Amino acid sequence: MAVSVFRMTLLMGFFMGFVMVGLVTSAKFDELFQPSWAFDHLIYEGEQLKLKLDNASGSGFQSKSKYLFGKVNIQIKLVEGDSAGTVTAFYMSSEGPNHNEFDFEFLGNTTGEPYLIQTNVYVNGVGNREQRLNLWFDPTKDFHNYSIFWNPRQVIFLVDDTVVRQHSNLEHKGIPFPKDQPMGVYSSIWNADDWATQGGRIKTDWSHAPFIASYQGFQIDACESPASSVSAADLTKKCTSSGENKYWWDEPALSELNLHQSHQLLWVKANHMVYDYCSDNSRFPVTPEECQHHHH
Repeated sequence: MAVSVFRMTLLMGFFMGFVMVGLVTSAKFDELFQPSWAFDHLIYEGEQLKLKLDNASGSGFQSKSKYLFGKVNIQIKLVEGDSAGTVTAFYMSSEGPNHNEFDFEFLGNTTGEPYLIQTNVYVNGVGNREQRLNLWFDPTKDFHNYSIFWNPRQVIFLVDDTVVRQHSNLEHKGIPFPKDQPMGVYSSIWNADDWATQGGRIKTDWSHAPFIASYQGFQIDACESPASSVSAADLTKKCTSSGENKYWWDEPALSELNLHQSHQLLWVKANHMVYDYCSDNSRFPVTPEECQHHHH
């Protein structure tokens, strides 16, 4: 019990322990999001939303606003049974060819095989930073929290408040960092059987359709970008702490992982990571520059 209370206190301190400016936050889908395609494949059941994939179409939704810095959280229950060939995605992205993007992609499986989570980070239109991990629970049996936290110093991916990936700001090493483009929040389900399951060897079995991903607990606690266009410098100024505004995500304590979170990430890497682009010598004969400076 003492360990649980200690862990909870740490996590609450990480995300909620600062009495500062409160921004956009909600648990209702239609206050934050809207359907983006295949409206007839979105199913509303009270506080829950379901995305449907069949051989006619997938489906998706997106946030009504764009954001720079903060935390986004969605509870998802993934497709049950044989989900091979399908991908359910939860991600943030800006617009344009030089966009920034943070991805959670849940790669479907054959019955009895573990779901894989693929994360990726795009900076100025360049991705190829994939990591894959399996999970310490069955993500199809209940809802679990999937979160993205980011500020000018780091991006963190979390599963049930456990850190599974960190991407740090290494601009002092000449490496670009995604901190100047507001991003929308998106989720979708689609058929990707050309690559999603065992490299595309296992195809989607449409006799098991429709494939359903379920959502609830929609939360965004982040700096909302004005609808009218503003310069990157003005937006960054608006969304970082100053004498007038104090934002919880900008606290010095959130410049890096604390000791508990560092241990979480080490545990994930040791027990659940199955692929890391930093270690893929066949794809990258020269180790990517950010991999040379820190492990993330």
